[in-house]
Amino acid sequence: MENEVTFRTFKKGDYEMCCEWWEWWWKEIPVKRALLPEDIRCFIIESNGVPVAASFLFAAVNPLVGYNTWTVSNPKYKEKDRRQMLELLITCIENEAKDRWGMKLIFTVCGNRSIEQIHRKLGWDMHKTNYEAFKYL
Repeated sequence: MENEVTFRTFKKGDYEMCCEWWEWWWKEIPVKRALLPEDIRCFIIESNGVPVAASFLFAAVNPLVGYNTWTVSNPKYKEKDRRQMLELLITCIENEAKDRWGMKLIFTVCGNRSIEQIHRKLGWDMHKTNYEAFKYL
């Protein structure tokens, strides 16, 4: 049986679902809703109707630049295509950024080796940084 894959934007209940995933993976308070972009730039990928992963695309002040972040996956999704679904999610976001919003550059910060490897496989230029910081206000 072939999987039915759906790439979509957020709908009601998706933020709460992502909070559960973040709490499971990160063991900490999830990202506040006010810090995420509007729903049209919050993305979910599903396999046979089961949400697999989510990621978020911010538009910079310069509309040609985007920032993709807080990628999270469903900890209960154990299928063999999990990594492929994450790759597809990121690829679909790249296409949205380029085709829908005309972005010419997307950047991200990878705090996870798996996600870093996926970005590298998809042709992202990966650079290690010695100075990375943020502060919740």
